[in-house]
Amino acid sequence: MIRIPKEWCRYTPMPDNPLAYTKKMNRMYTRFAKAYERFIVIYKPWKKWLETVLPYVHGNRILEVSFGPGYLLTKYPADKKLYGIDYNSLMVHRAKIKIVKARRKAKLIIGNVEKMPYPDNFFDTVINTMAFSGYPDGQKAMSEMLRVIKPSGRLILLDYDYPMDRNVLGFALVRFIEMCGDIIKDIPKLIKDNHASYDKIIVGGFGSIQLFIIKK
Repeated sequence: MIRIPKEWCRYTPMPDNPLAYTKKMNRMYTRFAKAYERFIVIYKPWKKWLETVLPYVHGNRILEVSFGPGYLLTKYPADKKLYGIDYNSLMVHRAKIKIVKARRKAKLIIGNVEKMPYPDNFFDTVINTMAFSGYPDGQKAMSEMLRVIKPSGRLILLDYDYPMDRNVLGFALVRFIEMCGDIIKDIPKLIKDNHASYDKIIVGGFGSIQLFIIKK
């Protein structure tokens, strides 16, 4: 196996204009909303990766941050109090339609992960899947998601990071995602900087798609 030198595994600098970056990503998600929803349906590994979060959901009050077209919103147990927040208005609209069709209930709103309208220590579980690399400021996003979790709760985060064994295929996938406009972040460092702990599970993508179960 070809291993990439450790110094090649660099993380993306924060954009000079975070608001402009967020607006650009928002336009992109609006443009490709239908295509992304079809992609989730067609590409089975993606669904499998998303569903890896489900066994780690616990407690009664659940929040999904940046839920996109809402694939996971109909997968959580029906007896949970479900909340969701997403920056993109079209994604929120499409997810609400999906919730109604599935005869589920969820309080879905438009909002920014960096400033969520929820009290401290409010949720038992917060879920964030394949969205963290789309935030301009990882520190603010991580801090805010941890803020709204109860002391006994957990943040379940699924996203890209360099493979632990630095294999060339996983490395190439991370770099490709970065070339598409995402910001690759040092997730373990951000967790530790927020005085939290975590367990990590390798999910797929040649080791580049990783699941973090984070506790305060």
